Amino acid sequence: MNSPAHQPPQIARANGIDICYESFGDAGAEPMLLIMGLGAQMILWDDEFCRELAGRGFRVIRFDNRDIGKSSHLSGGKRLTPLELLKLRFLKIPVQAPYKLRDMAEDTTGLMDALGIKSAHLVGASMGGMIAQEVAISFPNRVRSLTSIMSTTGNPKVPPPTREAAAMLMAPPPTTREEYLKRFAQTWKVLRVGSFPLDEAKDLERAERTFARGLNPNGVGRQLRAILASGSRKERLHAVKAPTLVIHGTVDPLVSPEGGKDTAASIHGARLLMIEGMGHALPIPMWPQIIDAIDKHAHGAAAKAA
Repeated sequence: MNSPAHQPPQIARANGIDICYESFGDAGAEPMLLIMGLGAQMILWDDEFCRELAGRGFRVIRFDNRDIGKSSHLSGGKRLTPLELLKLRFLKIPVQAPYKLRDMAEDTTGLMDALGIKSAHLVGASMGGMIAQEVAISFPNRVRSLTSIMSTTGNPKVPPPTREAAAMLMAPPPTTREEYLKRFAQTWKVLRVGSFPLDEAKDLERAERTFARGLNPNGVGRQLRAILASGSRKERLHAVKAPTLVIHGTVDPLVSPEGGKDTAASIHGARLLMIEGMGHALPIPMWPQIIDAIDKHAHGAAAKAA
């Protein structure tokens, strides 16, 4: 049920594209932008997760990145090939991409401009963490605090995904609704690592909602290219002054736990929170720990800035 403080999805014109966003909480509260990961619509920031954060005194804004959900779908860029990945890994030949993470960072600041937000707390998951890092590097005055979850610096020395997670990432996209619903459950089983009955019970509803909002497999391919074409942020992260919290699961199969450790080591004063038994997901039983950490970090940063 929508509460008065929950605004339904709207479209903002930002950085030359349309961005679909939704907000929870008091319009006058501290703004917090939630940035989702590769191929993930904004609704993967679960409604209840957003409401709980809003209940801690934040104006929580989630949005669809470019090329996903109800935001603008772009064009260009062929499906990534294993040969390109091998060239990148062994010969350091960069992947070609229609846009990079810097463009997606400008989408984020463009949305803030459209909403009249000068600066915000940024919380990014996976690719969203990379985008949030890029905003903190390139537009430091827009960031009140940075929380990078299950993400990495782009440092090629960080171990790659597990074979199972990599195979899932490179698998051809499903072509029918039934295939998509089945793939969704399989994907999250791999990413969550282990049994999470509360989440498994919601998988079908989450998959149906995602499918109903519209899929864009070519867009996911372009997002992946953007990550690979953007290279390492490790050296540039040394300049980040925003108070930073890094959250990572100890059993993440997609972005190695070393990716979180590398992020925290690259940003002066960053705090690292490793969550035991967490994979590449935000499972419901771990919400209290994650939400508490984000809340304390953002409010602590706000108190220091006051």
